[in-house]
Amino acid sequence: MSPPRSSIAYWKAAAAFVFAASTALGPVFANQAHAIRIFGMRFFESAEEQVQVIDPVNYTLTFDPGTDDEELREALENASQLFQDREEPVSGDLGLLIKARDDRERLLAALYEKARYGGTVSILINGQDIDSLPPDPSFPDGQAVPVTVTVTPGPVFTLGLVRLEGDAARFEPSTYDLTPGARADSTLIIKAGEQIVNDLKEQSRPLARLTERSVVADHATSTVDVTIAADGGPVAPVGDLTVTGTRTVDPGFVRDYSRLNEGRPYSPERIRRAAERLRQLNVFSSVTITEAAELAPDGTIPMNIQVSEGKHRFFGFGGQVSTTDGLGLQGYWGHRNLFGRAESIRIEGSVGRIGETTDIGGLDYSASILFTKPGAFGPASTFTASVKAAIDDPDAYRAKSITGAASAGFELSQEDTVSAGAEVSLADVDDAFGSNSYLTAAIPLEYVRDTRNDKLNATEGYRALISAKPSYEIEGKTFFSSFEATASGYQALGPENRFVLAGKVAAGVLVGGDDLADIPAPRRFYLGGGGSVRGYSFQEIGPRNAENEQTGGRSYVNASLEARIAITDTIGIVPFIDAGSVSTSTAPDFSDIRAGAGIGLRYATPFGPIRLDFAVPLNKYPGGTDYGIYAGIGQSF
Repeated sequence: MSPPRSSIAYWKAAAAFVFAASTALGPVFANQAHAIRIFGMRFFESAEEQVQVIDPVNYTLTFDPGTDDEELREALENASQLFQDREEPVSGDLGLLIKARDDRERLLAALYEKARYGGTVSILINGQDIDSLPPDPSFPDGQAVPVTVTVTPGPVFTLGLVRLEGDAARFEPSTYDLTPGARADSTLIIKAGEQIVNDLKEQSRPLARLTERSVVADHATSTVDVTIAADGGPVAPVGDLTVTGTRTVDPGFVRDYSRLNEGRPYSPERIRRAAERLRQLNVFSSVTITEAAELAPDGTIPMNIQVSEGKHRFFGFGGQVSTTDGLGLQGYWGHRNLFGRAESIRIEGSVGRIGETTDIGGLDYSASILFTKPGAFGPASTFTASVKAAIDDPDAYRAKSITGAASAGFELSQEDTVSAGAEVSLADVDDAFGSNSYLTAAIPLEYVRDTRNDKLNATEGYRALISAKPSYEIEGKTFFSSFEATASGYQALGPENRFVLAGKVAAGVLVGGDDLADIPAPRRFYLGGGGSVRGYSFQEIGPRNAENEQTGGRSYVNASLEARIAITDTIGIVPFIDAGSVSTSTAPDFSDIRAGAGIGLRYATPFGPIRLDFAVPLNKYPGGTDYGIYAGIGQSF
């Protein structure tokens, strides 16, 4: 068995992320091929690539938001292009005037968004009000033009009389937060109108529309009266469903996989889920689903699915390096549309510990092939098959294995999925029990309920998983089964979801097998690392024999708690604590509880937060890990 590794190895995760990010995101170029944009930042940009302004005119800005309200001040500064671009020249004197006039409208809109319907905005250019300037103004050359923006916000208006009329009268105003006395933000009123139309459409009324949305302000009482009227139109099911834009993908498959079957009730939510489902196939660069402007003669609503196919072949590579594990390299190639119905294949390979050992046979290797066929047994199903060969060398064991697996997953509802499959694995293992060979057949079963509002960065909801894996080890004629359950929950506290409390609990048990050695080492339980108890190295936590060699356990319990705090719109910090215990008995005895604590940094991107966590063990093993660093994309759970 190989010796324990230092937690310095976790630096390789950060190195891997930087390397992979530069490889995968580097080709997102600006107009010129030499400028690279990564996470919204531009690198290697030459002067020639910068935007050239014709007839540049510089200006100096005096910006008075007229308030000490930090929220309102920030909203006004964000709305003002004069303020945002104050370091940049504009194109010509007329360009400055146009920008100022546009700014006045933007600032008034920002005031209305904050319920300031009595506010005023004054903008002076070179001492003159913009309304008194000629259509083609001329300002002094050779010097920055002075611009003064003065905002008088006025009082906060509240909602007065609220009337819902027409087909909207069936709804309660309070359902849309239109409560007399509440702050009358214009965004609240606009959102209420949009939601009323959506709610009417959810009643299978595809032609629902607003007929009136009026706001009357009473400046004497600082209130606004709101009237929203809507026409629901007739109830209509989905009619003729057409697909356009396909080149190599079967349009019939697109129609079936959308599950927008002809004759089903019309529903905006069902349409949204259909578009998202098609995007997740990864064969389309865009998916747009639209309904006709009027009903067909048979009273149905025709619909069209417009798609644009992306590149079907893909490849990539990554790498990591550490002082303890040497250099590791990974590469993959895949195809997303093998036979015209979004079947995908992905071939992966990796090699690790290059430089740590000169023995080629002592390196870590893995190679795998994964095939996926969506809609194999109906639109709500997915078939997967894989073959993987690997040499794994965690602290607890060294295993050479080859595994073949096949499974079918079924979507029971938007939140619920089940899967079942078959798996055969052949493994040669060196561990605390010596050298043993195992040939194991298993039937993996899994049920998942997922109500999270965001899979990579949830702020509410929960995810629960229950799995069972009945197994038979053929060499030793041993029946055993593993059972595991995991639940994670998320709750946002305070305004704008800037503080999210996240928690996770997990437990597992192994039953069967007379001795622990009868069960293959990779199937026993261990804890430690970025997926369980941070601060410890991968699989460092677990029972040990008299020689201090890890044996793995028959049961475990693991819990984590995080406070996800947004510092800015893109940067957040996450203090956390993890704890867990692995036992040799089927019932956890909690005789050895290990805990780790630390703090993480998050950087928000469109594809999920970038994660960097630092943790220390609160009760480390003698000679064990001192700290751990973990990097990745998405939250830790």
